Amino acid sequence: MRDDADTAADGDAAEVDGTGTVYLVGSGPGDPELLTVKARRLIDDADVVLHDKLPGPEIIDSIPEAKREDVGKRAGGEWTPQEYTNRRLVELAREGKSVVRLKGGDPFVFGRGGEEMEYLASEGIPFEVVPGITSAVAGPGTAGIPITHRDHASSVSFVTGHEDPTKDESAVEWDALAATGGTIVVLMGVGKLPDYTAALRDAGMDPDTPVALVERATWPEMRVATGTLDDIVDVRDEAGIEPPAITVIGEVAATRERVVEFLRNRTGEESEVTDA
Repeated sequence: MRDDADTAADGDAAEVDGTGTVYLVGSGPGDPELLTVKARRLIDDADVVLHDKLPGPEIIDSIPEAKREDVGKRAGGEWTPQEYTNRRLVELAREGKSVVRLKGGDPFVFGRGGEEMEYLASEGIPFEVVPGITSAVAGPGTAGIPITHRDHASSVSFVTGHEDPTKDESAVEWDALAATGGTIVVLMGVGKLPDYTAALRDAGMDPDTPVALVERATWPEMRVATGTLDDIVDVRDEAGIEPPAITVIGEVAATRERVVEFLRNRTGEESEVTDA
């Protein structure tokens, strides 16, 4: 167990050898008002901000262009290899810079924060983790969908819909998830929607199970589309839902219908969320 003296010694060493600190910062789902106070301070004070595509345009635009670097990835579009991002973080820190690695949501919820943390440690780079509001919770909530509900779901499972393509097979056990009876929240799952909805039906989940798609949660252009496990792929196609979007599977997804008339969320000038 390390004591305060050890921590102080590490800090002194970092200052002596001129190495900067890397901050792995979660930006939340995209609404700049959902940034933590600490995240905002670190972004403003940073020498360099390496960001992905998901913090949202308002947050990214609030960072001076001269000190931001885009290392993002987007399905079917441009992307930056993770290896480059890892090396760039180390390179900048060794130049003595204060570096913010800005991610959408929370760094450790399918955000590769764990990989970057381990790489920084292996290279002897000091770092700090700044949690963010994960879109896995905030996205459905903003759409009027509670991921747990005493009447409908006492458990929730978070799943990635976009696994490492080098894996021989999926690590997600859809049969087991179908048997839980709880809510399933899939991040980055728009493209694979036909595959995992079919897998859940094959595993015995009721085809009439409510499903919701929340696109660009908390962004000004946020959209929500709802359907069932049986027809949600057609709903997606007809509505033109695109990444980034969250899929919510379970009885809680039907809650939106009962509250949407009175639901107000920040989308542009305090308008209602747009239903696709």
